[in-house]
Amino acid sequence: MTLLWSVFTKPWSALPADELGPLVAGLGFTGAEVPVRESAHVTPANAEERLPAFVERLRADGVEVISIAAGLDEPVFAACRAAGVPLIRTMAELGPDGYAASVCRVRAQLEAAAPLAERYGVQVGVQPHHGRYVSSALGVLQLLDGLPVEHFRVVWDAAHDALAGDDPAVTLELVAHRLAIVNLKNVVHVRTDPPAGTVGGGWKPWFVPGPQGRADWSAAFAQLERMGWSGPVCLSGQYSDTAVDVAEQVRRDLDAARVAAALSPDPASAPRSPSGSAGAPRP
Repeated sequence: MTLLWSVFTKPWSALPADELGPLVAGLGFTGAEVPVRESAHVTPANAEERLPAFVERLRADGVEVISIAAGLDEPVFAACRAAGVPLIRTMAELGPDGYAASVCRVRAQLEAAAPLAERYGVQVGVQPHHGRYVSSALGVLQLLDGLPVEHFRVVWDAAHDALAGDDPAVTLELVAHRLAIVNLKNVVHVRTDPPAGTVGGGWKPWFVPGPQGRADWSAAFAQLERMGWSGPVCLSGQYSDTAVDVAEQVRRDLDAARVAAALSPDPASAPRSPSGSAGAPRP
């Protein structure tokens, strides 16, 4: 597989581009997702002014900005078009009024963004996220049903897929027609004290280095190989242990991901049954 290896630069979001570019390139990445948020160097208020030069400076260091993490306001779309950034990543947030009402509200927001996506030629990528968001790839796919495929995409996430109890061989195939970015991070559940008077439920997600978590990166890469995927793979650099050196750990996770991708089976070499179909895997 030929992949564009990217990293979410949230851990270094306050850095100017002339510091961020060498850092990202030095870690071994040729792509980046940049947060456009109030706490970042590029904010929603200054995105039209700052983002084009920011992106151009990263390109000078050999780093292509594959997406930004931001809201769906028109100035953000305009900034992306000016900077040549193809996609805005967002998530479908749930409110206190329940899942169904929240999904209807988010769907209305996406429909309102459709004219902006078409006008500016910038895609919207929706990522599943555990907790107060639409948490599964299939839930995101349902949310996007009927919206233009060329404008509304899925950002598949290995850790959140595992938290949803899903199988990457299933979810990646089902979202393939909308797949824009593959996010890599990993997660386990750790024990917590359940609230007084409750039975069970005393667990929480804990984000860990790639080789230590529940998400099967190798299975994901095997499915991507079957699909002929050649798009960006973005490491999120998210670790719950605050003592972790994020830069060093994300470098190690990139090495692990490259090994997993290199070991993914070639579909053309899969064993064949007499009928010509791929043989069933051995137990």
